[in-house]
Amino acid sequence: MSRIVLVLGSSMGGVGRHVRMLAGGLVTRGHRVLVAGPGGTEEAFSFTGTGAGFAEVEIADRPHPAHDLRTALRLRGLARGADVVHAHGLRAGALAALALTGSRGWPRLVVTLHNAVTAGGAIGVVYRLLERIVARRADRVLAISPDVAQRMRGRGARRVDLAVVPAPPLAEPARPAEDVRAEIAARLSGTGWSGAGLSSTGLSSPGLSSTGHAPQAAQERPILLTVARLAQQKGLETLLDAAAGPYKGDPVFVIAGDGPLREELQARVDAEELPVVLYGWAEPADLLQVATAVIVPSRWEGQPLSVQEALRAGRPIIATRVGGVPAMVGEAALLVPPQDPGALSREIGRLLGEPALAARLAQASERRGRELPDEDAALRAVLAAYGLAS
Repeated sequence: MSRIVLVLGSSMGGVGRHVRMLAGGLVTRGHRVLVAGPGGTEEAFSFTGTGAGFAEVEIADRPHPAHDLRTALRLRGLARGADVVHAHGLRAGALAALALTGSRGWPRLVVTLHNAVTAGGAIGVVYRLLERIVARRADRVLAISPDVAQRMRGRGARRVDLAVVPAPPLAEPARPAEDVRAEIAARLSGTGWSGAGLSSTGLSSPGLSSTGHAPQAAQERPILLTVARLAQQKGLETLLDAAAGPYKGDPVFVIAGDGPLREELQARVDAEELPVVLYGWAEPADLLQVATAVIVPSRWEGQPLSVQEALRAGRPIIATRVGGVPAMVGEAALLVPPQDPGALSREIGRLLGEPALAARLAQASERRGRELPDEDAALRAVLAAYGLAS
């Protein structure tokens, strides 16, 4: 039995879910696990509910020398006696590396980088320095995408592998599809948009029927779903550019998520009377059951859980050609350049105007979804990175 410390910074999304999955799986395999991170992460993900311990450690999003020194000292104490420290994210990884500076042998340091560095200016300089610290100190770097792996090799990392970050199994919908469509229609009517056919029964059923054919009724309105944090990385301004249309069937664009850009995005939706609903966070299965297609307009992505969920649900996908997305989707998506609303609009028009294309993509999506790695594969991968038997 090994003692493993998992470290993460502030997370309300995929990183926290991934760490919780690892904690539970490692505990089930007989290891002693301690999760170290901000108190809000325990409230959001209940790491202790998996049988792991939890220690509150403040890891801010931005560098702060005095706070970072206290954090590194705190992590050094928590890591004493551990066999492995596995940090998630660049900030957590760099602080863990500083905490273990001067230690010999164990604990082994593994760092998973879940995002690329896209910041410029002074912040970009600091992050590049943090990358070098991680590259030189970590025994193993797990990169979320091929471009991040290449970048870390260029920074001098000794051993870099691709991370395995699976989405959890897709749950059954908690609400009937008719109720979800009715709610979307009600929210859309509240935006003041006066497009034709607005009613709870006028919204589209899923992209494929049980017979494998795209919906044909002209009065049905397709639902184009985006699941994303409302933040700069997600390229949502490009999605709003493309949402203006016009398109066959008058689709409704549903954005599920929350974040710092919510007010800005809502103001634009209202001002331009766009057929867009900022839905807030929701169970993915509830919205995927009514989605005609899933749109991913991000500037950069690694292995987004939302794309994995769309694949497992067998939904057609239109996504930007960035990061780890092309390798993940294979032939199951239409790919466009990031920040190119014209290209995104053209592919949306193709998908809505060509039922045979939608059907082919949906079938490819379902096949690809069955091929995705599962949680057991992720656990085997991290145990190999730890140098422990699976």
